[in-house]
Amino acid sequence: MQDNHLLDPFGRRISYLRLSVTDRCDFRCTYCMSEDMVFAPRAQILSLEELYAVADAFIDLGVKRIRITGGEPLVRKGLTSLLARLGAREELEDLAITSNGSQLAHMATDLRRSGVTRLNISLDSLQRERFAAFTRRDRLDQVLAGIDAARAAGFRRIKLNTVVQKGRNDDEVQDLVAFAVERGLDISFIEEMPLGSISSHERKVTLCTSEEVRERVGQRFQLLPSSYRTGGPSRYYQVIGTETQVGFISPHSRNFCGDCNRVRVTAEGKLVLCLGHEGALDLKALIRRHPGDRERLRAALIDALRLKPEKHHFEADSQVQVVRFMSMTGG
Repeated sequence: MQDNHLLDPFGRRISYLRLSVTDRCDFRCTYCMSEDMVFAPRAQILSLEELYAVADAFIDLGVKRIRITGGEPLVRKGLTSLLARLGAREELEDLAITSNGSQLAHMATDLRRSGVTRLNISLDSLQRERFAAFTRRDRLDQVLAGIDAARAAGFRRIKLNTVVQKGRNDDEVQDLVAFAVERGLDISFIEEMPLGSISSHERKVTLCTSEEVRERVGQRFQLLPSSYRTGGPSRYYQVIGTETQVGFISPHSRNFCGDCNRVRVTAEGKLVLCLGHEGALDLKALIRRHPGDRERLRAALIDALRLKPEKHHFEADSQVQVVRFMSMTGG
């Protein structure tokens, strides 16, 4: 097998897969989905065996990192059996999960035993009422308990993810960094992406750039540019005197497409080559038409990479460029 099987037209090597296992979630975060979200019928969702077949093909083609996403991945029944199979793959350097933390109190230990190496946990506010406004669910205590359980389970890196919105939670960024430092966690601050039509706020009004967040964090903490990398788009700074890394994901203010190394597969089996474009390849149709045909699946992935666009064009003050919500794509 040649090393360049998953090269896109711009010479970028794909080594990172974000694999969504469900579009369902027990929260309704305002920037991720609507309150009355309509989920895909279960028959349209890839089975655990089909999800493994997709992951297996990507691993054979040189993918070294897989992140399990949703929706909320931990609400998917039988997930730990899939994780155990992936965790046993010696070719993988990293098996991670992005979660809202709601199920971690009773699942963290099983996830660790299954071979998951890293956790990203969404946390947009430490204030109960704000948290409930963001998630449309009053479950902050449940998430905080999940974070404690994850720490106790012994994960080597736990990272918080915070979507920062001006006038809604930007005044909490220092407190969130302090929370991370006190617990030996990392944290990334994210500029909201224009995915899906929302009514809770105006994105052009609430956009808070990474530079604005960094300046505010720097008023309380000394930050030093860091060479730390996780394979994703975060640019990291070390909090001097601590082990905490503060990351910034900047789809608006600092386009990170030049070194993109990732693709996404949705829970319905759509291969999404770029988060900022609507186009996708239906892997589910191929898998169900030709079950067990690994070579056909591998060839389809190689061919699809030829269509990966050079970059996205997110604009905060424009109309929604991508209709699908983040929950439908997979974080």
